[in-house]
Amino acid sequence: MLSPSTLADWVTDAGRRTLDLVADLRDDQLLGPRLDIVNPLLWEIGHLAWFYEKWVLRHGTGRPSARADADVLYDSSAVPHATRWDLPLPSRAVTLEYLSQVRERVLDVIHRGPDTSAAYFVTLCVFHEDMHDEAFTYTRQTLGHPRPALGLPPQLFGSHTPLLLSGRVGERGSGGVEELGDFEIPGGVFQQGSLRDEPFVFDNEKWAHAVELRPFAIARTPVTQANFASFVEGDGYRRRELWNEDGWRWREGAQAEHPTYWRREGNGWLRRDFDRWVPLEPHRPVVNVNWYEADAYCRWAGRRLPTEAEWEAAAAASSDDLSASKRRFPWGDKPPSSPPCEAGDGEVQANLDGYALGCLDVAALPAGDSYFGCRQMIGNVWEWTASDFLPYPGFVADPYREYSQPWFGTHKVLRGGSWTTRGRMLRNTWRNFYKPDRRDMYAGFRTCPPRRADGNRP
Repeated sequence: MLSPSTLADWVTDAGRRTLDLVADLRDDQLLGPRLDIVNPLLWEIGHLAWFYEKWVLRHGTGRPSARADADVLYDSSAVPHATRWDLPLPSRAVTLEYLSQVRERVLDVIHRGPDTSAAYFVTLCVFHEDMHDEAFTYTRQTLGHPRPALGLPPQLFGSHTPLLLSGRVGERGSGGVEELGDFEIPGGVFQQGSLRDEPFVFDNEKWAHAVELRPFAIARTPVTQANFASFVEGDGYRRRELWNEDGWRWREGAQAEHPTYWRREGNGWLRRDFDRWVPLEPHRPVVNVNWYEADAYCRWAGRRLPTEAEWEAAAAASSDDLSASKRRFPWGDKPPSSPPCEAGDGEVQANLDGYALGCLDVAALPAGDSYFGCRQMIGNVWEWTASDFLPYPGFVADPYREYSQPWFGTHKVLRGGSWTTRGRMLRNTWRNFYKPDRRDMYAGFRTCPPRRADGNRP
């Protein structure tokens, strides 16, 4: 159980991040266009308040809602997505006051000393807000709003800032399929999933179970923008044989010829970064690509996506014996520093929490390497895996039943987190999941060499 002081700090910090992400937007931008992949931000802010109320105040203490119409407006399981623009939403000022009032009531519960149940639901609500805040960042990118003006900690305005913003740290490869090559990982029995000593675990991570893995290799880094540009320029989007049936149907329907935020200029490519166009950063990971695009790239490159069990083993193994105890993070059991610069230049493990305002080069941050030498398996960019999002053996839904269960079998698993993911949420066992056609998230991928029919490496 997390301490009351930590819970209070998290609730306050999450609220500060929410306000930072919307403070500069006009009222009309808080409503925004009707799109399948975004929510009206004004609705989403109210939904955050409703979620805290539902699980900490109403469920935990029996207090009534601060708004009689809260369920009608903000219950995401009852209010269809397409109707959220049509609701009689309160004004910006009233919505923010509702969120502030609820947050103060939650802090009061914490300061009075929460029991184990209350602490669980406060943590759930903080992580829920963290996930929505990450989605706010996606929305700003989707709609072409400026980079968010995040409240950067004072320590970032010193000698550490070039490390976080330039991204040129560690060795750099000379090209090829992957920047830093592959690492061989022996086979064995691996315990996939969360262990029971975690202070908080989502239901889809429960519980660790034995998985037999054959020997495999995995790329040390994610696929770069330069590598993906070679796929685009090699007519990868037009070669039917590179796409599975669903992927080709999506590509034709979307008329996709390149990643969603790319455009050709002269002999090169530009990438839209929020509201500005920048030249491709060749050694940074390709981002905002969906599962179909990642899968087609793998066929073009003669590679494959790792399964999520392979990904977790590459990130969490502590020795060549996969059955040995796992690491919570690729670099060990100590969580990443937050903000990252507190650890010092030589110890920064992961690009998290939004402070870099973008991805770093794939060779950056060697202090975050896994036991097998894989880099940036936490932070920088979410990574698609080959696996469908399915329950682990013995799955039982947690009280927030809508979190995982409705999405089994229709989504693909992503692992690792992105530059805008909050570090307090993540660990090697954390599972993200999206439909394979979504490419608004900060998602990329790393690859594996193919297997022969006998299961061994070529």
